[in-house]
Amino acid sequence: MAQITLKNAAGKDAGKVDLDDSTFGIQPNVPVMHQVVTAQLAARRSGTQSTKTRSEVRGGGAKPFRQKGTGNARQGSIRAPHYSGGGVALGPKPRKYGQKTPKKMIGLALRSALSDRAAEGKVIVVDSWGFEKPSTKAAKSALAGLGVDGKALVVVGRDDAAAALSFRNLTEVQLITPGELNAYDVLCNEYIVFTQAVLPTPAQAKSKKPAAAAEVPAAADENESEES
Repeated sequence: MAQITLKNAAGKDAGKVDLDDSTFGIQPNVPVMHQVVTAQLAARRSGTQSTKTRSEVRGGGAKPFRQKGTGNARQGSIRAPHYSGGGVALGPKPRKYGQKTPKKMIGLALRSALSDRAAEGKVIVVDSWGFEKPSTKAAKSALAGLGVDGKALVVVGRDDAAAALSFRNLTEVQLITPGELNAYDVLCNEYIVFTQAVLPTPAQAKSKKPAAAAEVPAAADENESEES
């Protein structure tokens, strides 16, 4: 595992912290990130745009003039698309723009985005903010001490209300909880700031059950006893 310097709220060194290689140390998959971000932005579209067809426009029930003898092209309604005030041909209608994205692809995109920021040295881990009460001034001073001079994504725990209230008024800071972490927000910000409590940890490997292997010789012994 790669190690980075753990910081405190004053910007001073507070030891070392390990970054999970499977989360912060993979080769970024750019096509997957592009596909996931595109799907995420598409899902934000309301899809409520709507135009009226010739059958939905009010009026136009009567034939504008007789079929023959006028010298004009025959017309059936003044609400046809080529008339001013008529319906719209092939116009937009309400629809859903959402795309189905596999969970594994979403996870890979997030890990790729975090790995990209970690490779650039833009991932910062703080032991704790330690704000006794909400203070925007203290939050701004803390980011300056950490060397954050651009847009920052600050990940705070749900129970850290003082930190959330302190950072929410800073225009260059996007506040997010661990459950809301996604590839798009990571890529939109230059720095990613975690507290040690919300830093992603490596997934625990599934333990194997040794009891299944022990059942086979036991069954064999019962067969031998029956034959004897």
